[in-house]
Amino acid sequence: MGLTAPETPTVLAVDAGNSKTDVAVVTAAGEVLATARGGGFRPPVAGVPAALDTLAEPVARAFADAGVTCVSHVSACLANADLPVEEEQLAAALQARAWGASVEVRNDTFAVLRAGVAEPRGVAVVCGAGINCVGMRPDGRTARFPAIGRISGDWGGGWALAEEALWHAARAEDGRGGPTALVRTLPGHFGLPTMYALIEALHLGHVGHDRRHELAPVLFATADGGDPVARAIVARLAEEVTVMATVALTRLDLLGEQTPVLLGGGVLTAGHALLDDAVRDLLAARAPKAEVRVVTASPVLGAALLGLDRLAADTRARERARSYWDG
Repeated sequence: MGLTAPETPTVLAVDAGNSKTDVAVVTAAGEVLATARGGGFRPPVAGVPAALDTLAEPVARAFADAGVTCVSHVSACLANADLPVEEEQLAAALQARAWGASVEVRNDTFAVLRAGVAEPRGVAVVCGAGINCVGMRPDGRTARFPAIGRISGDWGGGWALAEEALWHAARAEDGRGGPTALVRTLPGHFGLPTMYALIEALHLGHVGHDRRHELAPVLFATADGGDPVARAIVARLAEEVTVMATVALTRLDLLGEQTPVLLGGGVLTAGHALLDDAVRDLLAARAPKAEVRVVTASPVLGAALLGLDRLAADTRARERARSYWDG
């Protein structure tokens, strides 16, 4: 027997990333009753039950603060929900938690997209630790990529930038590659004298694996200093961002229409002028009607708006919800 929806329509909005989770309880009128933050959501590492236990703690706090025990609809935008089959599995697992009468799970990139548009129409490219792109139309059509790494044709994000920079710097130091300032700037970031010392420190764990993401800003600083190799890596990322956005626009028959193209994630919101200018120039040439802008709104707003869309909430409700996070 299914869960009975509460008399007052409400949404549980969930934006769960690898490092943190934000949840909110929102009425169909767009009033935010409660919010809470929890830890990262990593089912590939912890397993689905343990990952959902991580969600349960902030959900319990939000429900208590909102004075509810369940909601009408759970709108969950989750990291690591990369394939439709994974979305279905996670939706079934969330349904079993009985937090809402209905559940919809999407990849967390959809939250960034919906947070940046007035209606569910546009394309978003998110570049943080990795890279992903999604698009949607009000009629429900979507465009997406598996975005699970090289096996699905992906390149980009902070981890890929760090790996590429390390590769070029290692070869520059031992003579297999051409010269680059990365041979000094990468080990220098960790107070090490040579690339050999950095390679050894990474291999033996003296510099933790999770610290590799620190090298992406070093790459951009080196590129800003004029280093040709670093600049070529940044140019490659701009190309990847542009290709993903253009393909998504084409799939949705939006290439010839004025359409928002939203940029999100730590790399694309950091204000790296070399990257930003290259992306805008490439999109201007290949998708001249794209309206490019950076999304700074909280992704949990996007999850809430997707939930309000599901409840057929009116424009005022969506504006009220947006004003909570914007204000």
